[in-house]
Amino acid sequence: MGEAKVEADPGASRVLRILVDADACPVKEEIYRVAARHGAPCLVVANSFIRTPRDQQVEFVRVGDGFDAADDWIAARSGPGAVVVTADVPLASRCVAAGAVALGPDGRGFTENSVGMALAMRNLMQDLREAGAVTGGPRPFSPRDRSAFLSALDLAIVRLKRAGFAP
Repeated sequence: MGEAKVEADPGASRVLRILVDADACPVKEEIYRVAARHGAPCLVVANSFIRTPRDQQVEFVRVGDGFDAADDWIAARSGPGAVVVTADVPLASRCVAAGAVALGPDGRGFTENSVGMALAMRNLMQDLREAGAVTGGPRPFSPRDRSAFLSALDLAIVRLKRAGFAP
């Protein structure tokens, strides 16, 4: 995993928060545990109901059914102090550009350097699928991915706290 550079903008909000692209997120329970441990607000965003814990730190946000409505909502609220959890590479790119830390559910960190390559690979695979090629899809989510994600999320929050962001 590449290291994300975390800098606090002195004029910006110094609030640490976790934004979750929740529709197909396989690590929601892990996010809730890490958020509770750090006292970090967690916004779970989807266009259909998702059960969340009865914890004042976790808030479910239901957005409209429009195309990319959840992505647009998250991107508009990402920025310094935000950790965005998403498998959606275009959303990760928008959030990194806004100054957020973006993590995939497998613990992979998106950075300014890596997100361009990830977008190019995503677009290539989409073009191949549209041309009729059988690409096999993503590999199955594993316990190792879950463990890597937990470590990456915890590390991202610790770094943001050290940079002066607070829950």
